[in-house]
Amino acid sequence: MSEPSPVGSGPIRATPASRYLLRPVTSGRITGGLWAERRRINREVSVPEAWDRLHEAGNFHDLELAAGRSDGAYVNELPFLDSDVYKWLEAVGWLLADPDLAAPLAERLRDQLAATAELLVAAQQSDGYLNSHFQVRFPGERFVQLDWGHELYCAGHLIQAAVAVHRAGGDPGVLAIARRVADLVVDTFGTEEGRIDGICGHAEIETALVELHRETGDERYLARAAYFLDRHGHGLLPDGRFGRQYWQDHTPIREAEAVTGHAVRQLYLLAGVADVYAETGDESLRRAAERLWAEMVATKTYLTGGIGAHHSDEAFGDPYELPSERSYCETCAAIASIMFGQRMLMITGEAKYADLLERTLYNGFLAGTSLDGQRYIYANPLQVRDDHVGTGHDQDYARVPWFHCACCPPNVMRLLASLEHYVALSADAGVALHQYVTGRWTAATAAGEVALEVTTDYPWDGTVRVTVADAPAAEWELALRVPSWADEVSLSVDGEPVDAAAVDGWLRLTRSWAPGAVVELQLPLDVRFTAPDPRVDALRGSAAVERGPLVYCLEGADHPGTRLDDVVLDPAAAAVDQAGPETIGGAVTLRLGGRRRPHPVGWWPYGSATGADEDRAAEPIPLVAVPYFTWGNREPGPMRVWVPTS
Repeated sequence: MSEPSPVGSGPIRATPASRYLLRPVTSGRITGGLWAERRRINREVSVPEAWDRLHEAGNFHDLELAAGRSDGAYVNELPFLDSDVYKWLEAVGWLLADPDLAAPLAERLRDQLAATAELLVAAQQSDGYLNSHFQVRFPGERFVQLDWGHELYCAGHLIQAAVAVHRAGGDPGVLAIARRVADLVVDTFGTEEGRIDGICGHAEIETALVELHRETGDERYLARAAYFLDRHGHGLLPDGRFGRQYWQDHTPIREAEAVTGHAVRQLYLLAGVADVYAETGDESLRRAAERLWAEMVATKTYLTGGIGAHHSDEAFGDPYELPSERSYCETCAAIASIMFGQRMLMITGEAKYADLLERTLYNGFLAGTSLDGQRYIYANPLQVRDDHVGTGHDQDYARVPWFHCACCPPNVMRLLASLEHYVALSADAGVALHQYVTGRWTAATAAGEVALEVTTDYPWDGTVRVTVADAPAAEWELALRVPSWADEVSLSVDGEPVDAAAVDGWLRLTRSWAPGAVVELQLPLDVRFTAPDPRVDALRGSAAVERGPLVYCLEGADHPGTRLDDVVLDPAAAAVDQAGPETIGGAVTLRLGGRRRPHPVGWWPYGSATGADEDRAAEPIPLVAVPYFTWGNREPGPMRVWVPTS
């Protein structure tokens, strides 16, 4: 019997050796609903415009300098500008496999891809080294600034871009470029005599090398990825201004009890941990990944799925240190959480990972780009005060066309371009639908190939209709995730109610399915008023509003003449859904009950212990809540997710 072929045309490929309970599906296509619209804008606006943005910002100019094709000064002092090009290139790769990509745009993107590949070939040195920052600014200096230099980080993003372009079937030699870089990394680093025993200050190379191993079958790449993981926590990097925990070099991964330091670095590292476990079966790595994910979610994750409380070091704070006004929640960190969570879902099959994926996708991630796809936000707060004074910094709370440090925009592009791979997974037993998105997915099971067509207006409507488009004449399992927020659901097959109880977050239906069979899942989209953990000091006495997977917020644009700092929410008042073309982005908005307290004018901002006098003076007012991901798309102004209830 021949060996099974690797499965997966997206960012994660399952090899015959992969320890996955759930594997990538054979193919997927998003055809309607919210995510189809977001992907259309990404495909038609964001990715094509990024070509110009990256030229205007100097990223391509710097590579031209490295290739000897241009004169002038190196633009921007940041050492990781090449990675922005590579993330955009990865998005292009996934888009070239998108059947909805219009022919003229496809031709344009292929031309840009070919021009970029030609530039990279010209810039790459004879031994495979490729990094414009060091080739131009520090010629001859290699791998000596491992703390801040980002050489391996940039190499990792180049590798991931090359894998995407190769899997899309339009590779003009990018994989060969990336392999030469990877071969240099393999030959340069290690504990063997004459090699550099070191790690990068920004994790990324680890998961990239594993995926290159999956794409090429070269075991050296997997071995070097495992080496980099093993060498974290041995003090190979200096303390730096934030301490060794900033780049997770303070304790070995297998011994770590808590996520620490720079949030993106931590979660890219953990994605690598999950990848190396999947290919090696090292249970100590799996235990570490599960332990650190659980600690992060329980004590350091915002309601939106955002992570990273600190601005100064873009890092996790202490347990329950989750301030709203200073919530950093970098868009890249949300993306890193999604990538780590997808891997843990595939490894364990546990629905809790898909629950956080959903929360982060619809809130912490989707807020990172504007509705028109032309503006981005770096840090995603849960509150912007009335009379907020901006600084004009990348990390300020405003959507802008590009950043001095533009890591987030192309990161958004590559995730949206590959999103169809984050919806359904397969196993020998059947197919698991873990996100509810309109489209078609094909999966290989032990019984044969299965094709599912999903129709839904989720998250605005709770009806999810799954049609079995094609199925083998044998039993197989259809598993549907029941979100942790859904108290009661109803299920029917071909119009007949089915009494099926969720077990560990999954509704599992096993039978011999006939093509044309229709399964309908009804999820309750009642408005929920969510209380914070009492250990989050900044949020005591407040509540947040949720509906389905969406977190809602109040915006000043909907409350003219009212300071949001003076608003009190009344959870006892009825919440009314409103939908239609007049709402922002066509979203379902909510009408809520509330009160407006008199704005203090005196010199002393503290009142009585109970606040009773203040409550009696409050004026009843209607409140309007909009999905958090839509905030900041109108005029600048205040916003808040957590609202006082007394």
